[in-house]
This record gives sequence, C-alpha cells and structure tokens, in this order.
Amino acid sequence: MVSLTIDGKSVQVEAGSTILDAAATVGIKIPTLCWLQKVSPTGACRICAVEIEGVDRTMTACNTPVKEGIVVSTDTEKLRTLRRKIMELMLVNHPLDCPVCDAGGECGLQDACYEQGAARQEFSALLERRPIRYDWRLLESDPNRCILCEKCVKVDHEIVGCDAIHVVNKGEATIIDTVDGKPLDCEFCGNCIEACPTGTLISAPFKFKGRVWDFSKVASICAFCGVGCQIDYHVRNGRVGRVTSDDSTFNNGNLCINGRFGYSYLASADRLARPQLRQGGALAPVSWDAALDYAAEKLKAIVAQNGPAAVAGIGSPRVTNEESFLFQKFLREALGTGNIDSEARLGYAPAQAQLLRRFGFSGASACIDQIDNAQAILVFGCDLNAEATGVEYRVIKAATKHDAKLVLANMREVKLRKFSNQHLKHLPGRELFLIQGLMKALVEVGAPLPAGSETLKAELAKLTLAELATASGVTEEQLRVAGKLLAGKERVAIIFGADLMRAADAAAKVTALADLAVLTGAASGNGGGIFPIDAKNNTVGLLDMGGAPDLLPGQQPAASAGKDLWGIVEGIEQGSIKALYLLGSDLAALPENARIRKALAKLELLIVQDIFEGESLSFAHVVLPAAAAAEKSGSFTSTDNRVQVLLKAVNAPGEAKTDLEIIAALYQRLAGTQQPSRAEELAEEIARSAKGYLAQGGQVVKQSATLRSAAIAPLAKASAGELPKYQLLVGPIGYHNGTSSTRSENNLMVSPSGYLELHPADAAALGVADGAVVKVSSAHGALTARAKVSAKLQPGLIFAPVHFRELNANALLKGSCNLVEVKVERG
Repeated sequence: MVSLTIDGKSVQVEAGSTILDAAATVGIKIPTLCWLQKVSPTGACRICAVEIEGVDRTMTACNTPVKEGIVVSTDTEKLRTLRRKIMELMLVNHPLDCPVCDAGGECGLQDACYEQGAARQEFSALLERRPIRYDWRLLESDPNRCILCEKCVKVDHEIVGCDAIHVVNKGEATIIDTVDGKPLDCEFCGNCIEACPTGTLISAPFKFKGRVWDFSKVASICAFCGVGCQIDYHVRNGRVGRVTSDDSTFNNGNLCINGRFGYSYLASADRLARPQLRQGGALAPVSWDAALDYAAEKLKAIVAQNGPAAVAGIGSPRVTNEESFLFQKFLREALGTGNIDSEARLGYAPAQAQLLRRFGFSGASACIDQIDNAQAILVFGCDLNAEATGVEYRVIKAATKHDAKLVLANMREVKLRKFSNQHLKHLPGRELFLIQGLMKALVEVGAPLPAGSETLKAELAKLTLAELATASGVTEEQLRVAGKLLAGKERVAIIFGADLMRAADAAAKVTALADLAVLTGAASGNGGGIFPIDAKNNTVGLLDMGGAPDLLPGQQPAASAGKDLWGIVEGIEQGSIKALYLLGSDLAALPENARIRKALAKLELLIVQDIFEGESLSFAHVVLPAAAAAEKSGSFTSTDNRVQVLLKAVNAPGEAKTDLEIIAALYQRLAGTQQPSRAEELAEEIARSAKGYLAQGGQVVKQSATLRSAAIAPLAKASAGELPKYQLLVGPIGYHNGTSSTRSENNLMVSPSGYLELHPADAAALGVADGAVVKVSSAHGALTARAKVSAKLQPGLIFAPVHFRELNANALLKGSCNLVEVKVERG
C-alpha cells in the first residue's frame, strides 16, 4: 500500500494506482475530459492537472502513479486559472456550432467549459475546415469538433478489439480517421459514439431526430443475444429514437451493432398489427374476439375429436419468462398436451441437458464477469462476435489487460484469432478428436488431474497425440502448446457455442468437453466456469420456464414427455398432430424447411402469434399480432442466469397485444379460468413452480445453483472417415441477430444481404471471382448467392449466414446439424 496526502486528507491505496484513483477514494473529484475509466489513460486534455509539493510543474492526475508520502493539491487558484486557460485554448480550433450539434445537452466539452468558467475567448486562430465523413454508414465523423481526447480510439482498440480508427497525421493536421482514409469498415457497434465527449462522432440514424431533452429514457434489457446488456430506450412521439447504455451498467456501457442500432426493427413494415383469419383461402383482418374465438373453438374441437396429443406448441427464446411460463401452462393444463418445444432443440437444449445432468446447473456455471479474471480461456466452436459480443468483450479484456491465455478452437478464423495464444483450426466435424487431443496434451505436459481421472488416462494412453492431431487437422505441437496454456491454472473458463452444440454427434462432443472442463478445473466452481452460448436472448429462461417436452418449470423432469420439435414435425406429417400453436417462432424458416412447409400445409389449425410477417404466415389459419420486447414488461434470464426486468417503452403497432395478454385470453376461452395478463402477477406462481426461482417485490429472481462434482465419462469412440469435398456451414454473423435485425434498416445499411463465403483455393478451382454468383446444393435444398472469397475459411468449407430469409440457407441443412455436405458450382 502507498500512503499520500490529497487536499489535506490522508489516503492509502494500492501501488500502481493513479492520483485520480486515490482522490476518488476520499470523495475528491478532479475534473476530467479525456479520461474514461474503462480504458487506459491518455493524459491528453490536461484538465485533471494537480500540484505535487516539491514538483515544479503540474501533473496530470489521470496517468500519474502515486508515490509514498507525496502531498497533492487539486484545487488551488493556480489550478483553476490553468484549467480555464486550457479550456479556452481548446476552443480556439473548435467550431461553436452548438445550436445544430447533436451532442447538445450531453456534451462533455460544454460541461467542462461551464465547470471551469471558460466563458470568454481571449485567443484566436485561422480555422481550417476539414471535410466531414458522411461515408461511414451509421456514423458521421466531424473532425472539426474533435478535441483529440482519443477516447474513441481507446474504446475501439482496447474494448472492441477492432482497430478500425486511429490517430493519423501530425501537428495541426492530426485527426481521428481510418489509417488509409477509406470509409470506415468495422463492427459498427457505436461504442466510439458513446465515448465521444463532443459532437465529433454521432449516430447517423439519430441525427436531427430531436434534442436529447425531448426524449424520455426507459431502462430496459437488450432483446437480442443472451448476454443481457442493460440499455436505455430513448423515446419520443411514441417511437424509439435511439438506444444507449451507461458505463455504470453491468456491461460497462458496451453494446454491439444489434443492441445499439437494431431498434429500428420496431418500425419495420413487416410488423403484424391486426389479427387475421384465413377466409376463402386468404388471410383477412378481423377483430380480436373473432380471431380468439375461432382459435379457441377449433382447439376445443380438435382435442374433443382426437385427444390432447393432437395439439402441439412451439415456444420462443424471444418472449419473456412470464410469457413462456403461461404458454407451457396453457398447453399442459388448458389443453392437456406435453407436445411443446422450441428452436433450442437445435442445439442448446440437448447441450444444457447434459450439463444439468453432469453438474447440476442450467445456463452457465458462473456469472460472465468471472471471465474478466480468468487465467486461461478456451473458446470452442463459437464465434463470440456473432453469438454473444458482450462475452467477446470480456474475453478480450481478460486476454489483453489480465494476461489470460486464450486457446481458440474453430474450423474458421474468427475475430478472436488475433487475441489468441493458440488457434486450433480443426477440420470440419472433427471436434471430438480435437477435444481428446487436448485431453491427451494435458496428460503429456504433466497437468495436475483431478481424482477419478485414472480410467480416462488409461484410455487416452491407447491413443497417440499424432493420431489425434492428424484426425482433427492440427499439429501435435499446437496441441501441446494449448495443453500447456490450459494446464495448472486455477481459473479456467470454457466457452462453447453453436458449432459444437449443432455438430454431428453433438452429444458425445459436449460430453467430452464436459470431461475436459473437469480436467482443467473449469468445472470446479473455484473461478472460471463453463459457459454454453446461445445467440438468442432468453433461451435459458425459456427452458427454465418449462418450454421443452421433457421439462417442467425449474428444469424438473416431466412425468410423461411429449414430442420434441422434430417429433412434432413428424407427427404433423403422419396426421397425428392436427393443430399447432407457434409463439414467436417462424417454424417454416428452420432447417429442413421444405419438409416443414409441406407438413404445415396439412394442419387443420395453425396459430401464428408473432411480431413479423414470417414464412409460416403462408400456412396460418389464425394470425395474432404480438408486442416486441420494447413494447411490454417482464423479465429475461441471461445466459449466466441473471434475471433482469424490462419495462415497456413504447406501444405496439396497431392492435397488437403482448403475448401474455393473448395467451391469457385464449386460456380463459378454453379453460374458463382467468389468468394473469401482467408479468408481475405471475411472479409468485413462477416461484412456486420453478425450482431455483424466487419472487421478490413482484419480480422473479434465480438462485445460483450449487455446482456438483461429476464423474468423468468413458472415452467416446470416434471415426475419422473421409471428408466430403465440400461442406456448408450455416451460422450467425456479427452484423445481425436472428432474423429480427434483418428488419432493421440500420443493420441492413451495413449488411444488406446474404452471401456464400469460400476459400480462395476453392474459388480458383471453380473459376469464381469475388462477387460472382455461386450455386450450392445439398440433398435437402439449393441456393444461389454472391461469392465472398475469404482465407478465414479452409479449403472445402463454405459458409452462409443464417439470418437472411431470401438466402434461406437453413433449407440445405438436415435436422439439427449446422454442417452439411454440398455440391458447389458456378451460378
């Protein structure tokens, strides 16, 4: 500890702390402008200047480390004059266009001038106007307003890890720009806008939409991925004008493109606004009573004639916990059927079932903030930038600020590649060999193994590292290096995503990864943890509420399991299921959708309850327009089990209602009992029904599960076989989330359409140039799209983004697997 005196107060702080840090511990506020707590200090503005006894010149508090016994003064007449002059000098080259500046009302420069009394200008200079960058999409940059605080650059480099903007040129020509002067090409997360203290960087969609004081702020939770970022909706005239996040939030104010700009989907022309019934072969608007009465009577008739098993429901990770709870209750109690599932069946639900069985937890085993301080991190089969950007930010923080060792296992090169200590670019579908290779490497490098590892160690002795390396497509040395990076660490985090959960034979692979978690200590509960990732926001909550055929609320096993997603499709095909209720699920857009669409056409009743006009609408008999997340209240459970409340910010379009209101109205018609139509009214019932959930003040919270030790499973046998010439991988990209963001004009400005990404060697063999048309076909479907040639892939692997309805990449997939053999040809 270091002792010092600040403004007469004795202070003790840890060595390495700055004077600014030390002052804050005793409530002394030193003015700052370029300082931002979440990034390294720059010391550019000098507003935080302080005097140190015995030192001739003033020092910047934000980047001057404390020393034993120093005496610091933060508020003297000399300092007040100095700070005022600094502000006046800063204004010499700053255009005073406050009346039309979008930063008006939230300008750090303006606030600093006011605080320091810089009310007049004694200096002058010839202003040289620099061109405003209008070609940056989603952002505008006016270098004339820039004070070179470098906050935006620091956020871009240190938090986002994008390195898209830099300090370029020298002297009076210095600006913040791209290195080559070309238009900005980045992730368009907008975190640089949030960091900018002036109107230099502004949100293009928000430009001239109104002054900040004209908007009301509604605190809420982002409704895109499962990270659960805390946001504020800025609302004016019944519309969301922008989304921001404060640095004091759990996510430190950091958002991705979807969280910051994806809100424009709320005003999409594809929004459903009125109930509809199919009449004479076409859907026509009707009253709510007509639509609900028809749906209820039809359901009653089908159950009466065929039994409850003739009805099924598909839920959604997009709706609130309360809505998922009432939906499963409606199906199980009002209709008597256990046929309920969701798209979580495609990967997350089976993976979670194994973790629950092995370790006793749902979701992640720890809060994601533990990743910040992990000593080693393994990211396996997951593009965090696309599936959970907020988790990626934490991995970058751990790797760059806390020297965590990062091992990346992926069949592609994803963004985290540049931060990794070892990248294991494995062959498609060979994940099991790679996991076993990592186990073998841990043994070979002498890692301390937990009790119960003897059998596994004996089985691994029958395999050679060379065999496992060859089968997985990496080198022995890469496996040994990865083993050393993971071995002997107290805090190991293992993060895995869709490419593992949705791989062929995913059960064996997730089981093996769970064993690896035991071997590395990630499953010990002593820091680190196991983090299964899903790209949708409330998948954990959906399953916790009983949105699965084998699960009741609280992840309790159902006495009699109903049909899962694929069983429901098969039941429709066979004629045993005659009615289907789709809650926020566009079933006709999922894998094997040619087969699914044929099945949907056979139904006697298809209820589509959604916010958008989706592919399933063509087969609907009843359409019930629902409210989006910003248009209702309730709760979401994040991937790491934080239950957070969202509050209604705006009204839903037209006559749309919340899902809770709609389900409650149908429940009343079918069972004759009134159900809650407001989220807070369900808190107590959820707490009684869902193990691990409690009710507090009309809200539900989730208790932390105790991580139980698990025996290591026998080593799974794997067969290498010969790889197909071409395989198509379908997955998410960072510019979108699900299909909601493809209704956001902001996201489409950056990523407007789908494509087929292929390796340069494959492009050359096919005679295909970047941007040329390529056709890809599987046994289940075909698509044609523009080629995107990229060395991030490997020869034989093609990638297609899942989000775009026109591309319909899911049509080529079989079952839950996201990798399929294909034929590739010029279009």
